[in-house]
Amino acid sequence: MNIVIVTPAAAPTLSGNLNTAQRWARLLKHIGHQVEIESEWDGAPADLMIALHAGKSYGSIQRFATLVPRRPLIVCLTGTDLYRDLRTDSSAQNSLELATRLVVLQEMALKELPADMRHKTHVIYQSAKPIPPVAPLKSQFEISVIGHLREEKDPFRCAMALRYLPPTSRIRVCHMGRAMSAEMNDQARQWMAREPRYRWTGEIQHREVRRRLARSRAMVISSLMEGGANVISEALVTNVPVIASRVPGNIGMLGEKYNGYFTAGDERELAALLLWLESNHDFRTALKNQCRKRVPLVLEKCESKGLEALLADIKRQRPGQA
Repeated sequence: MNIVIVTPAAAPTLSGNLNTAQRWARLLKHIGHQVEIESEWDGAPADLMIALHAGKSYGSIQRFATLVPRRPLIVCLTGTDLYRDLRTDSSAQNSLELATRLVVLQEMALKELPADMRHKTHVIYQSAKPIPPVAPLKSQFEISVIGHLREEKDPFRCAMALRYLPPTSRIRVCHMGRAMSAEMNDQARQWMAREPRYRWTGEIQHREVRRRLARSRAMVISSLMEGGANVISEALVTNVPVIASRVPGNIGMLGEKYNGYFTAGDERELAALLLWLESNHDFRTALKNQCRKRVPLVLEKCESKGLEALLADIKRQRPGQA
């Protein structure tokens, strides 16, 4: 099939949506499809559209559904779709109605959908490729924070937590990601000046992000909302334990019984969890064991099978169209 993937991400930005689009394009090409990635559908012929983000891609979704209504239309829901826009945004809501199939990136997302939409929804976890282990720094207990600096990520919660650690703690935070506004850029620099244990690198190459993650003692994801963060997948396959805000998107990735959660927005609780991680070998081992059990969900072969099953489902329903 000729497939167009629509993502609102601008190409120069290493955003989650664009990374997902590029990875899916590669996987779909591997199983014999022709795939193009566009920020907006220009009307070029396509047998099937995959649109990332129900709200931001609504223009393309509506045009495709109007111009070629018998062709399959898949909408992949992001964190801001699930945990914000679907509650108030008519465009995001209409995208659900127009979609032939929906995709969510972790199991808890199903609970956010209207009951009459769940039958056409597939859960496909985002994958990550394992990389060789990297020895951790001996001089410090390095913690990674990975993600662009924007409000939904609550990006400075880990920096805030550092003030509650004792002077004897060897914890240092390395924050990797692009500032999405001048205000965020200023705040990151102010935090570095105020807190010597916090370092912001800005946007760096993905391979370097992975290398630094691999040498970290843990990764913190402090988001207020998440659709199913690929950075968690990367931590899982790299055997790096995750400290995560207790929000549905993270719970869907790590499991309801995971022991590494803190209350979103609570830097004191985060600080206590980080200190316990640093000081307690058994706790670190337990988190790693819990993470290891989630690895099969985020392997590339699992994501590829999920995409194949999605297309097969559409073909069964529309044998003459797929």
